[in-house]
Amino acid sequence: MSNVFHLAKRFVGALDRRELSQHEIKSVSAILLPREFELWSTMPLIDKKHSVVVMRRFLKVMPLAESAAVRASLLHDVGKTKVNLGVAMRVLATVAGSRGVRFSLYHDHEAIGGQMLRQIGSDETTWRLVAGEIGDDESRLLQVVKALRAADEI
Repeated sequence: MSNVFHLAKRFVGALDRRELSQHEIKSVSAILLPREFELWSTMPLIDKKHSVVVMRRFLKVMPLAESAAVRASLLHDVGKTKVNLGVAMRVLATVAGSRGVRFSLYHDHEAIGGQMLRQIGSDETTWRLVAGEIGDDESRLLQVVKALRAADEI
């Protein structure tokens, strides 16, 4: 049921077409590495706005998080740029699951995003957190992943 609530909140958020403020954009730019900011800038408005909300929520849970983790909170959905699905198709992909190439890519956006970040030279911690490539023996990073996922449950 929480998945339906999550989808409904994201859909309502997608209807808000207001741009990010210059202050928000400058704040993101100050956190991300230059190539990461270039990638973030290619994200659709809905994902940029969502990323800022997730970062704020993440910092409430982990106020002393290292910068690589904060960058991961902003970039956690960057892999969705490779799929290019609109809001309605994202809802359908979430409901239908990994059927077909595009929906499968949508569901693999974390791994895709991690790979994109690795290719541009992001910090290993950042791309691993985005990709979810954390071993069971990495308790500190597992706590960060848990906090990131909680912050993403909007």
